[in-house]
Amino acid sequence: MIPPWLKRHQRTTFLVASGLSTAGSFAGLTAKGWILIDGSDSPLLLALHFAALALPSLAVSGAAGVLTDRLGSERVLIRAQWGLFGAGVLGAVAIPLSTGQLQMGLLLVSTLLIGIASTFELTARNKYCALLVDEPGQLAPYLASFSVVFNVGKLVGPPLGGWLLALSGPTTALALDAATYLLPIATIVWLLLPNRDAEETSSSVAQGPGSAANPASLRAAWDGCGPVLRHVLRFTALACLVVFFHPGLAPLMARQVLDGSPQALGTFTSVLAAGSICGGLILQRNSRWLCNRPGLLLGACTLITGLAQIGLGSSRGAVSGLTMTFVIGAGTACLLAGTNLITQVGSPQRIRGRMAGLSQIAFLGGGGLSGLMAALLTMGWGLGSTEALLGGIGLALGILELVRRGNTRLPAA
Repeated sequence: MIPPWLKRHQRTTFLVASGLSTAGSFAGLTAKGWILIDGSDSPLLLALHFAALALPSLAVSGAAGVLTDRLGSERVLIRAQWGLFGAGVLGAVAIPLSTGQLQMGLLLVSTLLIGIASTFELTARNKYCALLVDEPGQLAPYLASFSVVFNVGKLVGPPLGGWLLALSGPTTALALDAATYLLPIATIVWLLLPNRDAEETSSSVAQGPGSAANPASLRAAWDGCGPVLRHVLRFTALACLVVFFHPGLAPLMARQVLDGSPQALGTFTSVLAAGSICGGLILQRNSRWLCNRPGLLLGACTLITGLAQIGLGSSRGAVSGLTMTFVIGAGTACLLAGTNLITQVGSPQRIRGRMAGLSQIAFLGGGGLSGLMAALLTMGWGLGSTEALLGGIGLALGILELVRRGNTRLPAA
């Protein structure tokens, strides 16, 4: 039996468990990033590391969305968390059991498996959140809360990973990463009481016109979501391609702004996370009206991030560099979380799993490709010139979106 007080606070309980898991995950990713840059000094290898985390969304987000809408969000969410735990364990055991290129290969495989499992986890979690709210109007603020909690974890995790690296070595950081994936599993199985009757699956609800041939397909969700949401997904993919390369090159950017130590990487990533938290809080407090103005929200986020990247490319000194880093964190957090809010609130419940999958394809796929593109440009032109070039393109995209679609309104689901 679930105690009444816990039932009243189950949304907060789920947020806390997810936040602790996120902090451990970022501690592990920070440890892996530092190991890779320390062992190879290669920007391309760093970009491949982030691509291994982000690009699986291109391959499996469709399947994750279809499976979530077919089987139900809770079942897929629990299985995805077990997959994350197994992938984290692989990264932890790679350190004491291997060296050199084999160790780097195992770390990349661990990150790749985490990327695949996290695609299913995020897709299922978005739809699962609708089963925890009491009324539809609570969904947008609750989803925005996950952005804030995610970025709090991103703030706490990297310095934790950096200090664990310095004090006790990478094995401890990666073991912590693996262990924290058990927290959401225990919370979902033993502590939550979702309204399962509110969930609509593709097998039990008829789809709209044009989807009769395969009503549970990703294409049916794309066709049925409407022109506004289709534009949101297209714009997000393009924007992320030019303004979301920093996760892949974070160790190199930390070296540019500060130095090459694990603590510097933790500080740099924490400043990014602090900006993300501020952006997420602004979005959360204004989520109901901002998510109904997709052109204004996404265009402004892209414009702000592009300006900050131009500033980072031309900045001299740690203070100005970290200031621009803070703004980049705020802009990209609102871009990603805003896309998630818009696609969830603006779509019917029966296709929200697939819409979450399409959103991941847009921002994680675009971000993964962005990291590879930025790494290649950096190897030829240097990091500062790459930041200025891609920031300028992002600035132009943001202005164009605001001019052309700043007054667009999101139709009711």
